[in-house]
Amino acid sequence: MLALSGCSYASVPVMSEGPQTGHADETVTSEGNGPGDAASDADEDEKEAAEDADTAGEEADAEEDIPALRDIVASDSGLGADSICAACIGTQCMGDERFLELIRKHFNAVTLENELKPDALFGYSNNAPKSGSIHDEELGGSVISVPELDFSRADAILDRILEWNGSNPGKAIRARGHVLVWHSQTPEWFFHEGYDAAAPYVSKEEMDRRLEWYIKSVLTHYTSEGSRYEGMFYGWDVVNEAVSDRGGMYRSDIESGSDSLSDPVHSSKSSWWKVYGSSEYIVNAFRYANKYAPAGLDLYYNDYNECDKTKMKGIMNLITEVKSAEGTRLDGFGMQGHYSVNAPAGEQIADAVAEYAALAGKVMITELDVKPSMFYDGSDEGLPKEFIRQGKYYRTVYEVLKEQRKLGACVAGITFWGASDKYSWLADKRPLPFDEDYRPKPAYWAFADPAVLSGMEEETE
Repeated sequence: MLALSGCSYASVPVMSEGPQTGHADETVTSEGNGPGDAASDADEDEKEAAEDADTAGEEADAEEDIPALRDIVASDSGLGADSICAACIGTQCMGDERFLELIRKHFNAVTLENELKPDALFGYSNNAPKSGSIHDEELGGSVISVPELDFSRADAILDRILEWNGSNPGKAIRARGHVLVWHSQTPEWFFHEGYDAAAPYVSKEEMDRRLEWYIKSVLTHYTSEGSRYEGMFYGWDVVNEAVSDRGGMYRSDIESGSDSLSDPVHSSKSSWWKVYGSSEYIVNAFRYANKYAPAGLDLYYNDYNECDKTKMKGIMNLITEVKSAEGTRLDGFGMQGHYSVNAPAGEQIADAVAEYAALAGKVMITELDVKPSMFYDGSDEGLPKEFIRQGKYYRTVYEVLKEQRKLGACVAGITFWGASDKYSWLADKRPLPFDEDYRPKPAYWAFADPAVLSGMEEETE
């Protein structure tokens, strides 16, 4: 295997400071990701999770004696001893102890599903800022009026991880920040004069100040010297999904879709583009992230449909533009990895990994899940064979990543977009390595032991 200097991540320092109080808001409504993140009512989901955990409390842990995924993927025979093997988690699963046991055993990092997105950090006040929250702060020697940020939801999850890390330094869990700049799940009022969605859009100069303030505030809270989370984050998605599916151009304010710019939040159209009229906001986001992030925090661009040749060109153009601009830093590209059993083919994934790694540096699969094949009829009777097909596809993806790493690509790890099908944004598609009862599926054995997967396939024939 080729030596890959700077491709892996060092161990997380053990931090033991107690939690601090954040800004609480009991009302949670989230719009969810486009091809990524699930919306949830945090209070209700956590209550249900706790009830499920109580019901299952006397059941044997179905996966307690199987190898940990983190020990397989993050090994010299996997993607490297210091690589990332992660899953996304969210408020909705934090009351489910069995799910948390799954996370603590199998993963060395997590991505917060929704809690670090702009709408969450603005307290899910999507129609208007919270009353009385606009206040003055200093930025670059002048004063800017800004809304209050609410870190409480993310902090609550991260504090649980800190507690675990303090007691289990040999099994510490790191975090990935997701996401600073995104057209979706960012309240429309953030782009308007007086933070009033009915008022005119601000100038790009004023929006630039808001952009810098926001990035500075978030990165300072989580990554600055003296933060209780200092050293916990290995990377951050600076910009997400800024390339359109329309011919690989930049995403604009006139994207197709049922959403309107006047909606409180958007699913396809970009108010960032509406204000700037160009990709300048993308470049500036990486410039500000570089300014306020510690040197050890990797800065990523993240996108989906990343193996499509047309969209690849747009993503490559974005990466090139950012990396060639003065004062920016882009360390890697996040291939989201929302795949199906039928596509993309292993060869397409291999080509994409090689090209992105050559241009961006690091490559990670950041939101991996696999939907059913065209052969699945949706029946319970058809599930065993479909799970085998799914497992074989996962195996293809894993072997591609290992092979590309051997060929010199800096493949820094895998993040599954969830761990159990129970909490997946595609729960009805059952796209993850563990089922809704936390039992390992053939997809798990695709990583742990392909011989077991082959044996399971023979049993279903």
